[in-house]
Amino acid sequence: MMSSNPCTNSSTSVNGFYNFLTQGLNELHQSFLSNNFMSIQFLSKVLSYLQSFHSQLTILVHKLRLPVGGKWLDEYMDESSRLWDACHVLKSAISGLENYYLAASNIFSSLDGYHHLTPQISHQVMRAINVCQRDILGMEEENKRLMETRIQALSQSMNQNISMESKLNGFNGFRGVLYAMRSVSSLLLMILLSGIAYCWSSSSCFHQEKNMVFGSGFIVSMTMLKQKVAEEIDQNHGQQGILMFEFQQARIAMEELKDELERIASYDDDYDEVEGEMQEKADKLKSCFELLRCGVESISGQVDDFFDEIVQGRKKLLDMCSHR
Repeated sequence: MMSSNPCTNSSTSVNGFYNFLTQGLNELHQSFLSNNFMSIQFLSKVLSYLQSFHSQLTILVHKLRLPVGGKWLDEYMDESSRLWDACHVLKSAISGLENYYLAASNIFSSLDGYHHLTPQISHQVMRAINVCQRDILGMEEENKRLMETRIQALSQSMNQNISMESKLNGFNGFRGVLYAMRSVSSLLLMILLSGIAYCWSSSSCFHQEKNMVFGSGFIVSMTMLKQKVAEEIDQNHGQQGILMFEFQQARIAMEELKDELERIASYDDDYDEVEGEMQEKADKLKSCFELLRCGVESISGQVDDFFDEIVQGRKKLLDMCSHR
């Protein structure tokens, strides 16, 4: 598990914050290349960096000594509210995954303790698998609805044209920093949502910014990460739905066990010859679900921590303004 502050270099200036973003995005790009596509390990790192960037943004506000009651506070609050809303969608999708692997326990309970595979046991396991597969379809449909109704603004904000230098320099450069944070957090949230909630295609989830002139180093790093994720979705994972690697592995293992049970059914009473292969596939499925369970529980805890950090950040800035 990563720490909540994965980037080690602190930033106490506007340029320092841009460098901080650049470093973090470059490290995420390397992590993406070295892990399985949309693995829980990678998604956990994405969430850790999102937390770190938000935390550093709050620290920067204190250093800039911005005017009390300025519009900058409203803009910060709007951005933190957007993060809060997107994390609620993430939390809802995580809840669906938790219910999914709990339902899968019926598969293993049907097999648990048996010493000889019988047609009755085979039918029980098949029914449990069919229920889980229907749950997958229902879960992805619900996640798709959430993405359509609550995340459209997030996706659109990734394609904003904000090239006016006067706007970016507002509030001692803080407005540019806030726009940078919005672009980076939008990308990281779309990666998280594509892995955990629902992904249609790379073109619908990962727009390209145009004419963004500020913080060119971090823009290059952000574009590299975005393009690599989009390429992977298009070339190797064209399916819609939940892209999380461990979820897909469990889904494949479940289908393999189902195929094996259907093949066994054709053997009539001669189950002994094939139940060894069936047990191997059942063990593989159980292992996949255990990895999924541990990973989802870990990410759920990270999201809860991020909720707390957003609340604390808002409170700190409000207290800072009131004490001045």
